[in-house]
Formats: sequence, C-alpha cells, structure tokens
Amino acid sequence: MSPEVRTITEAELPDWIRTLHTGFLRPPETSEREIEGRRSSWDMSRVRGAFDGGRCVGTLRSFAQELTVPGGATLAADAISNATVAATHRRRGLLSRMIAADLAEARERGDAVATLIAAEYPIYGRYGFGPATWTTEWRIDVPRAGLDPRWSGPECGGRIDFTDGPGIRKLGPELHERLRSRRPGFVSRGEHVWRLATGDLHYPSLGPWTEPFHAVYRSPRGEVEGLLTYTATDVWEAKQPQDRATVRELLALTPAAERALWHFLCSVDWVMSVDSGLRAPDDLLPLLLPDPRAARVTTHADLLWIRLLDIPRALEARTYADSGTLVLDVRDETGPAAETGLTGGRFRLDAAPDGASCVPATAEPDLVLSVADLATLYLGDESAVRLTALGRAEETREGAAALADRLLRTSRRPWCPDIF
Repeated sequence: MSPEVRTITEAELPDWIRTLHTGFLRPPETSEREIEGRRSSWDMSRVRGAFDGGRCVGTLRSFAQELTVPGGATLAADAISNATVAATHRRRGLLSRMIAADLAEARERGDAVATLIAAEYPIYGRYGFGPATWTTEWRIDVPRAGLDPRWSGPECGGRIDFTDGPGIRKLGPELHERLRSRRPGFVSRGEHVWRLATGDLHYPSLGPWTEPFHAVYRSPRGEVEGLLTYTATDVWEAKQPQDRATVRELLALTPAAERALWHFLCSVDWVMSVDSGLRAPDDLLPLLLPDPRAARVTTHADLLWIRLLDIPRALEARTYADSGTLVLDVRDETGPAAETGLTGGRFRLDAAPDGASCVPATAEPDLVLSVADLATLYLGDESAVRLTALGRAEETREGAAALADRLLRTSRRPWCPDIF
C-alpha cells in the first residue's frame, strides 16, 4: 500500500522529529525539551507526515509568514520548512504529495505566495518555486583591509555598546520590524526565532550552544539603529593571535550604523579575519574597506525561493520603477499544479510608480514564462532579458523583456537574512 500523507497528531511528534533529524543527517534522537519547545511554538495543524505501517517516513510543515515586496508592502506567505523523505522511501512521490496538500491549503487560506529555503537547488522548481533572493558571504583579511587600527568609535557621533541575550530579545524585534519594511525579501520573525538566536531556547539536536557576543549601535540621538551578534575563536601561533570572528547577524537601518558595526568588529584586538555570515549580494561591506580586495567571496548562492499562489494580488502589491503594460502568459504545468491548476493563466499588468492593476486577459501575450520564472523576477533581482536569452522566457512582442526589466527590477537587490 502507498504510504499515507496526513497531518500528524501530537503523540506522533517524537517520531516525526526523529525522522526529520534522520533526513538532515543529524543524530536520530530527541528530548522532552525539544518536543515541548517545538509543540509550543508550531501550529500543529500545519505539521504533515508520510506514514508507512504507522512509522513516519516523511516530514513537512508550514507556518504563517509575511514577505516584504518592493515598495514596502507585505504579503501573507505560506512558509514551508522541515521537508524530508526517509532514504528508505525515496522516489515514491511523497514530497510531491505533501507539498501539493500544503499549497492547496495555502491557496484556500488566501496566502498570496509560498516561501522556502531550498537545501538543494534542483528539487523545488518542479513545484513552481523560483529563487528570488541570493546571498553572499565574505571573509575579511583584517590586516590587509586598511582600516585605521587606532579607531576607537564611530566618527558620526553614535556609539556601540555590548549587551546580552535578553537585551537583544528586547531591542532586536523592533529594529527588525523597521528594517523589513524597507527591504524586499525580508520575512517576519516570531518570538521563537529570537529565543533560538540568543540561546534562550536550544535543542541538543542542534549541537552545543556557544554563547555569542552581542553589540548594538545607537545613533547620535540615542536610537538603536543596528545590532551585531558574533562568535570568535581563540587561536595563537608563535605567540601571535590568529583569531577569527564569525558574524551570526548584523542588522543596520542606516549606512552609518552598518559602517560603524563592521569597523568595530574589524578593530577588536586579536581578530585577524572576519567571516561575514549571510549578506545581501550587493552588500556595502567590501566597499566599506579601504582595500575591498581584503574581502573575498566564500559563498554566493540562492537563498529564498518563492512560489506565486495569487498572481494578480502579488503583482498589484509591489511597486514599479516605470510605467508600462505587459500581457503575461504564465505557465503552471509542473509538480502538483499539473493536477490541481493552482495558478497560471494570462494576465494584463498595467504598472506605474503610483500603483498597478493586474487582471485576467485574452489578448495575445507579450511574454510567456513559467510561474517559477515569474517568481524569480518578482522581487526585482533577476532580468527578463537574461531569462529570454536562456530560453526560459519567450518574448512574443519585441522589447517586452526589456520593458519587464524596467518595471520589475529594483535599485538594491532583495535580501533575506533568515534561514527557516
């Protein structure tokens, strides 16, 4: 018999967690603390499993999220996480069935998009997801960077102070809310995210907890405009320090705050190198250094993937850099959509800087593309001209792809600093 796919009961949560850990190659164990912590912070009605003979062999859950789009508006999102299938049950369509059920519920709920962080690139395009943000990590060679070694504080008149986990839990959420209203690609955070980030909530399955250093930047007016969380090694060679600082998070509302926090970290005694953590692909970091070559890229990869569930609502929610009209033929013919017809169709987008309208259309299309490729364009990071050159979009009216770029692309690239 085919394994059963359904919402789990609370009594099945321990087995589900062990299956999750097995899928991610973590020790297949759990604890009462983890079971209770996940049960209390999750919407259990959105935790799915695949069961074969009463044993959990697949996992997937989703939760409510808000996604910031160009212009600062937010969309209700179905955030998908913890997707695994046991090695004993691969290639049986279990992930497809779990995602199909989740997306159908999300569409019925009225979510405009679904989001996820793809562990592997090839998997989720077949379900209509496309990579919508990218991330870059740098390693800074501090002695080579050329920063003033006598630096003792921000030149702008602001200040940096150390704080602790409770301080971050108090100050961080408001700062994050202010920042996510300004940057497309940001997603909302629940309280449990801040608890996990500060060690107030920790599960043994995640490995040993290392208490980080926390610092906040205050503007000359005394307002908190940035925070920094990092860890550091303690390594010496031949009586010389070789310490490396690793950024867990750096959030800054202003360029002054961003500049001050990076300069602060690069000025900490004994720190010879800094790993930046996940940053925007167009981050200011390298150009903040007198010698930008002192920051070399160690990772550049996709991060947030989006699946459009309500194309008119999504396209009307964001702002546009120019005025124009496009008729889009959006194909949704892969994965669960091939059977359920989640979205797709032909739409007329009338866009302008002061607003947009998107309605079903019967006119000949200007641009033909998949729902996954439209998702890739949606936050403004990718180029329709480039997708056309790759054969992933078809331009049926000359200049349509260039017009799409003028409308959709943003001056700063979208960024999602969260993994969920």
